[in-house]
Amino acid sequence: MTERTNKNSWLLSYILLGITWGMSFLFIKQGLEFLTPLGVAFGRCALGAITLIIIAKSRGIQLPKDPKIWGHLLVVAMLLNVIPGILFALAETEVTSILAGIINAVTPLMAVLAILLIGRDEQPKQSQLIGLAIGFVGVGTVMGIWQGFGDNPIFYVLCLLFAVTCYGFSFPYARRFVLPYKLEPTQLATVQLICAATVLLPGYLIDGIAKDEFKLIPVLSMLALGIFGSGFAYIWNFQIIRDAGSAIASSVTFVTPVVAVIAGIIFLGEELTWYEPVGAAIVLFGAAVAQERIKLFNRP
Repeated sequence: MTERTNKNSWLLSYILLGITWGMSFLFIKQGLEFLTPLGVAFGRCALGAITLIIIAKSRGIQLPKDPKIWGHLLVVAMLLNVIPGILFALAETEVTSILAGIINAVTPLMAVLAILLIGRDEQPKQSQLIGLAIGFVGVGTVMGIWQGFGDNPIFYVLCLLFAVTCYGFSFPYARRFVLPYKLEPTQLATVQLICAATVLLPGYLIDGIAKDEFKLIPVLSMLALGIFGSGFAYIWNFQIIRDAGSAIASSVTFVTPVVAVIAGIIFLGEELTWYEPVGAAIVLFGAAVAQERIKLFNRP
């Protein structure tokens, strides 16, 4: 049985992905109640891999055997799962899930930057440069840089920024080196998560459990994070890249900060400063300009 691609199916996947990844910051915070950052990163990847293996087998989907494909998907796994998975969890030991979710909105800017750096040899458009500049002003606003980052330790803020840089570079890399193989999204996502879980397994065995207290809410949060946030989500992610392109796929982070803020306030009682949503709006505006969703000029 094969998966059929519907021309407009990416829109539903886009909405589901935005909500699922928006809730992920809450789930990470809860998972840290009994796991270390390495444990959270491994747990979500392992649960996601198991979920996708079951889906693949139920649909009669065979995993690719070409080592080149596995090699490219290992790179994608490092950029989308391993490095950001550890860094986001590490950062959330000290910063709010709201801040993590808002910083995640920088991903489209990083995707534009990555496309410029590793894409074909061409001159960057004026809109891209202006959009990047606006976006990074937004980043500074989110962090309250005029007051020395406020209560947010700079190291953990940099962890978040490096994580979203990895996210940004993953989109054009997958578009250029993975999608030409024309594999089904389930095949791609399953191999990606198998690679990520394999890389993270040694770290989990060494230092994955923070405390032997397995309360219901944290455990359910990790199940949701793995099954949906890292399982189904990556099928949706590859569907969007395949059907709508890497720029649109990366722009799912227009949705995630809104979900993250709402979830953080309602379920964790986190506080939102005035400059965090203002900065997020500037970041998203910059991303829209860079991707030419909003045109400031009549010509590039």
